[in-house]
Amino acid sequence: MKSEDPGKIEPTNRGDEGVLVFRDVRKQFVAGRRIVPALRGVSFAVRRGGVTGLIGPDGAGKTTLMRLAVGLFAPDAGRITALGFDAPTQSLAVQSRVGYMPQRFGLYEDLSVQENLDLYADLQGLPHATRAGRYHELMQMTGLARFTQRLAGKLSGGMKQKLGLACTLVRPPQLLLLDEPTVGVDPVSRRELWEIVYSLVKKQGLSVLLSTAYMDEAERCDEVILLHEGEVLGHGPPRQFSNRMRGRAWLVSAPGLKKRTVQEKLAAGANVMDAVIQGEQVRLVMGTDAVPDAGRLLPEVAGVSIQPVAPRLEDSFVAMLRQQRTDGGGAPSRPSAPPNSKRGNNGPGPVIEVNHVQRRFGNFYAVKDVSFHVERGEVFGLLGANGAGKSTTFRMLCGLLPVSEGSVRVAGLDLRHAAATARGRIGYMSQKFSLYGNLSVGENLRFFSSAYGLSGARQREQMDRALDEFELAGVVGSNSLDLPLGHKQRLAMACTLMHEPDILFLDEPTSGVDPLARREFWSRLNALAEQAVTIMVTTHFMEEADYCDRLAIMADGKILALGTPGEIKQHQRSAAQPEPTMEEAFIALIEGQGKQTGGAK
Repeated sequence: MKSEDPGKIEPTNRGDEGVLVFRDVRKQFVAGRRIVPALRGVSFAVRRGGVTGLIGPDGAGKTTLMRLAVGLFAPDAGRITALGFDAPTQSLAVQSRVGYMPQRFGLYEDLSVQENLDLYADLQGLPHATRAGRYHELMQMTGLARFTQRLAGKLSGGMKQKLGLACTLVRPPQLLLLDEPTVGVDPVSRRELWEIVYSLVKKQGLSVLLSTAYMDEAERCDEVILLHEGEVLGHGPPRQFSNRMRGRAWLVSAPGLKKRTVQEKLAAGANVMDAVIQGEQVRLVMGTDAVPDAGRLLPEVAGVSIQPVAPRLEDSFVAMLRQQRTDGGGAPSRPSAPPNSKRGNNGPGPVIEVNHVQRRFGNFYAVKDVSFHVERGEVFGLLGANGAGKSTTFRMLCGLLPVSEGSVRVAGLDLRHAAATARGRIGYMSQKFSLYGNLSVGENLRFFSSAYGLSGARQREQMDRALDEFELAGVVGSNSLDLPLGHKQRLAMACTLMHEPDILFLDEPTSGVDPLARREFWSRLNALAEQAVTIMVTTHFMEEADYCDRLAIMADGKILALGTPGEIKQHQRSAAQPEPTMEEAFIALIEGQGKQTGGAK
């Protein structure tokens, strides 16, 4: 059979409608005995020379759409053209002209940076004579010129992100598809990627389709496409979506009450579409443009302030999805946490004590002289750039990694001598999905409940509770690897809570999930904290940092700042930024540390 020569294939049309066009595209998959629709009659056109954002909840069909666009899947019905070529029948021509960066960057971690570039150059047929110049350009653009001999697996998350983009761009594409490229990377790295993308658009006229779980990123796009359950709910400039919410967004403050208490009270109010912590206040989105009544929403609370605020894309996103899910019934009921009589019986004093802890790998210190404590029922956030030492610190606190120097006490137990006993009081949710992908949801719950010593009626009770509480009953027989990211997160959390631990360690638990899933997750955490469960969490989503009672921000294995979110932002105020957001305060701290140490190591 004669192979297709992508250089000689003529386009089926000239792409005048757009650089990427979907017309009534349908795609479904078979999972066991079930038929799962992924796209249901999707139509849109991506315009030339701009950035189009693809947004939608987990399982909406975003990744399927990307793979169809580059000819990795064939549609069941409908038509797809990319740069004028028919994607299903002229896939090699499409793939030679379109750059596609999948989730998790598609790198070979046991190869060096240079070897990854060489491999992608071979796969994309880049002539050897042009490689040196192209490599130099890409390494300068991404800031990786000093790291070409480092193994990809040894790079930080942000550096992997930039290497993945460089490999995608080895052969200059005309259209670039990026599938959630900023998942799991810190705000500094996210900002750097956006600078690279818009530089390419401006200088080379590149067209970009980028899927993202971050609504602040989607607001930076020229246009956005909202996908839900395989259907397009809207397509247009971000302001077209946000303008629909005019007169419905408000900022609420109630002196004397915790922010998360105000949030939970507001979320339960009539006609409330959304309530989310924003800085030191709570952002309230109403179902209509009626002025909210403080007396009804927060009865018997004095000094309540309610001020109008400009709407944003996320307000519209959440409102549209909740309307789809509840037919306009407002915010869903708040998830509860199961009662646990064991909690709160551990005596006075901090639940977690870290004193001058260090962790050494050979001559390299991943954690350097770190000290802090966490009180019972406190939500404590551990923030930092990729490679700052957060996950290493977490692993030591869970007893999964020995301390090189210093001491760690968890639940009153010294981890040097009683790590196994302490682990019985701990729930740990790792940064990566760590359950058994080839087991079903029910089998994972049964395995982890058995591992925690549950059996008989108690095991069945906890499994039934988990299936109901985390809304997993409908997928109990599905392989966990095939679940959407939001369902994977729910399952991981359900397994973590199976033995009703006193202390939770959550390592970037909401990485990549959509705003609704993040809200549901934090509502559960709030309920657990109210029952005196101690929670430590890492996150790269800076708005989540405002949910924490206190924070520690790390860089290069050390703590740069420790305090409440308000205190940390206060210390970063300046004439240029009189009211910094947490993201702005974080970036200022990290960049200040970088200047002191001379940049990345």
